[in-house]
Amino acid sequence: MAACKICEQPLTLEVDDEDGTDEKQFIPDDLKLSCGCHFHWQCLFDRAAELAISLKCPSCDSGLAANVAGPSVTNPFLQSAPGAAILTRYTNEGGVQENYDILPEITEEAYLEANPEARPARAYHVMCGEGDVGGIVELLRDAEQAEGDEPTMNASQLIRYQDPLGDSKTGLHLAVEKGQEETIWLLLWIASTLPTAAFPAPAVQAAQAMGISRPSTLASEDIRALTDNQGRTAEAVAAQIGGIWTSILESGALHPGA
Repeated sequence: MAACKICEQPLTLEVDDEDGTDEKQFIPDDLKLSCGCHFHWQCLFDRAAELAISLKCPSCDSGLAANVAGPSVTNPFLQSAPGAAILTRYTNEGGVQENYDILPEITEEAYLEANPEARPARAYHVMCGEGDVGGIVELLRDAEQAEGDEPTMNASQLIRYQDPLGDSKTGLHLAVEKGQEETIWLLLWIASTLPTAAFPAPAVQAAQAMGISRPSTLASEDIRALTDNQGRTAEAVAAQIGGIWTSILESGALHPGA
């Protein structure tokens, strides 16, 4: 029976027994690479920084890239060309996933290992895409109260974070792409110079109910002026989508400097 090439333990995970007995419960956890080597998911991801750069199996040193594309010379955690992949077969409690590409997740984990301060920023971007307004507010408040020696971002840096693994989009870009209007108004409220009178009454009431006051001056650039790697502002993305954003575009709320 195959074992993990790193820890040499069986390719299973022990989980809590839901039946209330003392019997140990195990579920499969088998990540098989194209070279034939097997790993636990976490064991392999603990080698993310090494794997993202080398694109080679940490056990047998075989090349794993599905094509000739490799890591960027200027940023070893970013792919130099689209289409690169590390295809695996992953077996877990949900079944077997064939041709599962782990390169995006390996790349992200390697980036976060090198830039631990970006972890809350990545969480913030997920919240923007999901429309989790309460979570965004709580995360930004926590950032302002953060203490200790660990590297971190303040609220202003978080809200303007541009994801190098996501085309340098901001949370505002993601909110536009995912149709999250409430999130858009929240971000404009705390990170733009849009006049307060231009906000719809429900957005103002929601901000006031959460105790969010507008900054008298912006310490950093208006979020509407930030562009992704394609040179697009959030307004440009909204214009490409059209439809649900027609009224906001006509109001000029997303226009930098409005």
